[in-house]
Amino acid sequence: MSLGSRFEQGWYQGARWTAWLTPLEYLYRKVVAKRRARYRASPSSRYRAPVPVIVVGNLTVGGTGKSPLVAWLVELLREEGWRPGIVSRGYGGRAEVYPLRVEADTDPRLAGDEPVMLARQTGAPLAVAPRRASAVAMLVEDGCDIVVSDDGLQHYALERDLELVVVDGARGFGNGRCLPAGPLREPLARLDEVDAVLVNGEPAVPIPVGFHRARLAPVAFRRLSDDARLPLEPLPFSVPVHALAGIGNPGRFFASLEALGIECRRHPFADHHRFTPEDLDFGDDLPRVMTAKDAVKCRAFADSGCWALDVELQPEPAFAEMLRDRLKTLGPPSHGRAGVGAVVGLP
Repeated sequence: MSLGSRFEQGWYQGARWTAWLTPLEYLYRKVVAKRRARYRASPSSRYRAPVPVIVVGNLTVGGTGKSPLVAWLVELLREEGWRPGIVSRGYGGRAEVYPLRVEADTDPRLAGDEPVMLARQTGAPLAVAPRRASAVAMLVEDGCDIVVSDDGLQHYALERDLELVVVDGARGFGNGRCLPAGPLREPLARLDEVDAVLVNGEPAVPIPVGFHRARLAPVAFRRLSDDARLPLEPLPFSVPVHALAGIGNPGRFFASLEALGIECRRHPFADHHRFTPEDLDFGDDLPRVMTAKDAVKCRAFADSGCWALDVELQPEPAFAEMLRDRLKTLGPPSHGRAGVGAVVGLP
């Protein structure tokens, strides 16, 4: 078990040893509070885009379902007449020049796995950069009139008009403590400031604020060798299967497959794992099924026995209605406000 997995296990299973990390947690909280106060006190250190910005984020380390919400949100914005673009830090990518425009066939080693996945799923303009402001400016220049930030709740250098937080219903907030004693990037009080909280899955623990419900629903199996999409029933492959997941919560993916009646041999990997052909070789001919996020890193060497489970987020109707009402406060789709903002010197 990796060190990261040991920490995660301790955070979510109430291990007593996390109490020894209280002094480091106190220091972390002080640093987070000081950093945020610095940005609040200095408007010139924050980039205000000439178009509305919606941030989709979370409070905990690991996956909660942010990217599926981004994909769903892009479709909602299109229905409402907007021309949305997506920005991301591009975690795990190693591009030589930023900002980087991301297409469906961009190498995940340059852009990161989640941006390439979103580019394939949505077809929306997408740009990545560690300094997200430059990516936003690129999208505005490309004609986007609203921008969705995949992650970035704690990226205070970028001003935002709406903040949406996604919570993993099954895991909640662990022991409710901040790093490194717990999984929180910011204290739970931060939830009182965001515009909406969306719980992915039925909450297994109390949520301290009002929230909306959502579920990740499987919609199709996709063969990696030719991108053919086939229905969930009948299964397009035999069972059992090797199930691979290099995401924040691999157990959620394995449970989704098992809920479809698929017998799985579980193979969890670290989040953002860089897959190699050897990772898919188990010495047999059993099908290999993985997440859409992992699939973008395996397409180049996948054979006809490799499949991805495509899922989509399904929020409750009240969440969509709330967002439509909030979008009206941003004004009608204007396809860009006056001025773009200089890329040079952006925070």
